[in-house]
Amino acid sequence: MKTLNDYMNDPSVVSEPMPLREVHAIRLMIYDETKDMTPTERTAYYNDGLKEIKGKYNLNVVSSARRI
Repeated sequence: MKTLNDYMNDPSVVSEPMPLREVHAIRLMIYDETKDMTPTERTAYYNDGLKEIKGKYNLNVVSSARRI
C-alpha cells in the first residue's frame, strides 16, 4: 500500500503548491482505497471514517437535510 508521501511525490501533483499538493495526494489515496468498492461498501467506508472523526474530536454532527 502506498503512503501519503508516495502520493505527495506523484507526478500529477508534484508541481502544485504544498497545501494543494497535500489535498490532491489525499484525494488520490482515498480514490485508490475505494475504487473497487461497491456503493454500499464505499458508504460504510465513509461512515466509519466519520465515526472515527466524531469520536476523536467529540463532535455531534447534525444532518442539514430538512424533514418534511
